[in-house]
Amino acid sequence: QVQLVESGGGLVQPGGSLTLSCAASGFTFSTYAMNWYRQAPGKERELVASITSTGGGTNYADSMKGRFTISRDNAKDTVYLQMNSLKPEDTAVYYCNFVGRITGSNYWGQGTQVTVSS
Repeated sequence: QVQLVESGGGLVQPGGSLTLSCAASGFTFSTYAMNWYRQAPGKERELVASITSTGGGTNYADSMKGRFTISRDNAKDTVYLQMNSLKPEDTAVYYCNFVGRITGSNYWGQGTQVTVSS
């Protein structure tokens, strides 16, 4: 079955960096675009970044441009989110996601908590 397992979250000081990983299984990872979303307490889930199936194209929410980098390793069935210059407002649960090609269903991981605080 489809599984997305995020890791790499934690507590970091403002200005610090973290790299999140999402290990995928149960589907042909290399043929799907992948996304990172986040959800802060009391707020709606928002799209952070997307990457095409080959990794040749990426897209970012405006507030993440220049600070976050999405990448993938199709040999390892893993997508990454490198986050630099972190701010307290980046505090959220970060989720890995893709959309099923046939059903159009969203698939989500369990999320990983990122807390930016001094």
